[in-house]
Amino acid sequence: MKYLIVGLGNIGAEYANTRHNIGFMVLDAFAKASGAVFYSDRYADRAEVKYRGRTLILIKPTTFMNLSGKAVNYWAQQEKIPIENILVIVDDLALPFGVLRLRQSGSEAGHNGLKNITEMLGTQNYARLRFGIGSEFQKGRQVDYVLGKFSYEDIKRIETRTEVTTQAIYGFVIDGIQRTMNNFNGK
Repeated sequence: MKYLIVGLGNIGAEYANTRHNIGFMVLDAFAKASGAVFYSDRYADRAEVKYRGRTLILIKPTTFMNLSGKAVNYWAQQEKIPIENILVIVDDLALPFGVLRLRQSGSEAGHNGLKNITEMLGTQNYARLRFGIGSEFQKGRQVDYVLGKFSYEDIKRIETRTEVTTQAIYGFVIDGIQRTMNNFNGK
């Protein structure tokens, strides 16, 4: 059984450790904990993890955030992964910093990466793990905020939260979406 685990972010050193790249950061931590290494492939940096008889294809799209759907659609088709086995990890302004929310489907909530994925897949019915980045910005400064760098203290907090996201990813793969939502949402 195969799963596609997608971390959203933007490529390039100027975007490293920015709030919008939390998907990349979570997937990097997951890969490291799993002993996987990313390499450059078509439309994405890709790694593979074997876990309890399942294969997890990890991708970090190299198409930039607003075109993430191209990579997701390509790898889902290439690996013959059904929609219900796709999990997208994404930043969320509506959640307090570090709060996780797993959903089976839903709206894009103004997130351009999710909009493009929905457009390319033709459905909103794919799982997403939202990682709260807070909303501590002045009106009209949202772009500066999401593209802003995390503080040293935030990076330390992220490290503890990525341990939880790793457990949530494995839960999604082994226990399914409903049970994992019950175990991890709001924690």
